Amino acid sequence: MRKIRQGDEVVVIAGKDKGRRGTVLRVVDGGTRVVVENVNKVKKHQKPNPMVGQTGGIIEMEKSVDISNVMLFNPASEKGDRVGFKQLEDGTKVRFFKSNGEVVDTK
Repeated sequence: MRKIRQGDEVVVIAGKDKGRRGTVLRVVDGGTRVVVENVNKVKKHQKPNPMVGQTGGIIEMEKSVDISNVMLFNPASEKGDRVGFKQLEDGTKVRFFKSNGEVVDTK
């Protein structure tokens, strides 16, 4: 079970995009890096490939950020927050915010 998953809203806490907020698009490299929407955008020079129908030019894309440089966004405090795990009475394992104890998972 991961502390940060696809679809979570996170805040960047280090790097050139520090303070920016976005949604996790995917988790890559075995859970050590995440791709966040509109964060760490780079320009890639792409050659055309007519076999695939790909046009050439300069495209802008999001690259991955190390998972240690993002924190889960807590809507109650409007800040990034640390996450822990606990087991509920019915035996399900859920994530919770360390600051206020509020459960993150609503499944």
